[in-house]
Amino acid sequence: MSIAENIQQIEHELHGTTARLVVVTKTHPVAKLQEAYDAGARLFGENKVQEMVAKQPDLPTDVEWHLIGHLQTNKVKYLAPFVHTIQSVDSLKLLLEIEKQAAKHDRVVNGLLQFHIADEESKTGLSFAEAEEMLQSEVYQQLRHVRLTGVMGVATFTHDQAQLRREFQTLRGYFEQLRSRFFAEAEYFREISMGMSADYPLAIEEGSTLVRVGSAIFGARG
Repeated sequence: MSIAENIQQIEHELHGTTARLVVVTKTHPVAKLQEAYDAGARLFGENKVQEMVAKQPDLPTDVEWHLIGHLQTNKVKYLAPFVHTIQSVDSLKLLLEIEKQAAKHDRVVNGLLQFHIADEESKTGLSFAEAEEMLQSEVYQQLRHVRLTGVMGVATFTHDQAQLRREFQTLRGYFEQLRSRFFAEAEYFREISMGMSADYPLAIEEGSTLVRVGSAIFGARG
């Protein structure tokens, strides 16, 4: 099937759910991204800063760019002028750098707290205790140019549906606890980014609001 047909199929599956599609564009050329855009996609997720910075000027200005890969503090400045959401916030140090760089452009950048939910050491992310400590800190309270809008997690690479469901439920639980304790008055705290090409239907069942899909749209990367 074509890129457009794949997007239409996924959008059909998302219809009537809480989830929106983030098209994962890593390693794919601008021409393919334009095909996705022409098929109606507007949320694009990149893993690497340099790829996002290279592609952004060649695509329409209403694309909502999401950084979904690990972000080093020294690269925030390259994204600050245009990035919509940084889904991989995993430290107070990173939050402070986003604040600093976004302020230079008089922007507010959205962020998702990335939690470690997988049964794999290679995956990065916060523990719940670390997130609590961050949100309780005086430094966090003073941020004005970065806004936390939810949570993100990467599940274990497995075919075990029960394990995946548990991990998604864990992330949903973290979201609910944070919302009630720290964001009860914040309508913008509503995103749960979980689910990728292999497991997004399960993630939707467990309350995902953002599914990150690449290979199911573009095919396997070469």
